[in-house]
Amino acid sequence: MAKKAVILLSGGLDSATTLAIAKSEGFETYAISFRYGQRHAFELDLAKKLAKTGGVEKHLIMDIDLRGLGGSSLTGYNPVPKDRSLEEMSAGIPTTYVPARNTIFLSFALSWAEVLGAEDIFVGVNALDYAGYPDCRPEYIEAFEKMAGLATKAGVEGTQHLKIHTPLIDLSKAQIIKKGLNLGVAYALTSSCYDPSSEGEACGRCDSCLLRLKGFAEVGVIDPIRYATA
Repeated sequence: MAKKAVILLSGGLDSATTLAIAKSEGFETYAISFRYGQRHAFELDLAKKLAKTGGVEKHLIMDIDLRGLGGSSLTGYNPVPKDRSLEEMSAGIPTTYVPARNTIFLSFALSWAEVLGAEDIFVGVNALDYAGYPDCRPEYIEAFEKMAGLATKAGVEGTQHLKIHTPLIDLSKAQIIKKGLNLGVAYALTSSCYDPSSEGEACGRCDSCLLRLKGFAEVGVIDPIRYATA
C-alpha cells in the first residue's frame, strides 16, 4: 500500500513541481493550500486545478487571515518590489516576506499528517532563491522536523517519525523547471506572480516573475502563462 504524504500546494511553480515529485516517488498525495489574506489569491484557483489533474486524494483549503498581523506587502497595501536586479534581490529579505508563514503552514500540515497517519510532508522551499527567506533554509526545516517529534501525540508515542521532504531546496529555478517538464508538470496551470491582475495575468516585473522568466529562458522553453508585460 502506498505511503501517504501531505503536500503544501500554493498553485505556484515550485509547489506544482513538488507535487509531481511526490507522485513520482509513489506517494498517495494529500494537498493543503491556504487562503491567508494574500493579494494573489488567484493562485488558489490554480491549486484546485493542479490537485485535480495531479491525482491528489484530497485537497484542503484552509482559511487563515494574516492581514491583521501585517508585516508583508503580500498581505497589505504596500507596493510589491518590481524591476529589481539579481543583486538587489540578494541584498536582503524583501517586503514580500510573510512573518513566520512557513511555520504556520507546516504546523497545519503536521496536524493533518497526524490525523491521516502520514509520516511525510513535502514542501517546495528553495534555499537558492535570491529572496533569501529565513524559513526556506535547510537548518530551519531540520529544526521543524525535530520539533514535530516533540509536538504531537504520534511523535511522542513513537507511532509517527515525520520526514519533511524538500526536493527543490538546492536547485536553481532552471533545474526545477527542467525536472518538472520531465515529470509532465502543467506549468500553464501555475502562477508565481506576487502582484497579478484581477484576471490573473502575471505582472512580469516582481522578483518572483523575473526569477521564473529567467529559469524558463535558461531552459530554452517559453513560459506558457500570460504576462501583462512582455
